[in-house]
Amino acid sequence: MKYPTVEEIEEYNVLVLGIIRVKKADRPQVLSRQKIMKAIEVCESVEGDIYQKAAVLLQHLVRAHAFASGNRRTAFVAAKAFVLDNGGSFNIPDDPSYAAVMLGIREGRYNEKEIAEWIKNGKIRKSSR
Repeated sequence: MKYPTVEEIEEYNVLVLGIIRVKKADRPQVLSRQKIMKAIEVCESVEGDIYQKAAVLLQHLVRAHAFASGNRRTAFVAAKAFVLDNGGSFNIPDDPSYAAVMLGIREGRYNEKEIAEWIKNGKIRKSSR
């Protein structure tokens, strides 16, 4: 299985902030390379298929807050690249309403199984606060 490197994930952060700028203050800046490495290590060590591993990578990157800006966007791109690099299909539709799901992931409202199902089949329950 091909796993992302810290440098690749840092590059995804630069790319997403260049393409999807939400706030004027958005800037690519790494706050903790160690947190990125930890997310990769957890992804490598977890049992399961690429979707379960992608869910773990996504969840850990979102919650680690390793970047000054764009943590959720970066985590999304990293998980997508991981799935595609390993021959899977990333089936989350391109829909801005899924930003609420990413917020729900950050806040712990989805478990890894739900996230894996979302990545694999593009379906997830609505997040409730």
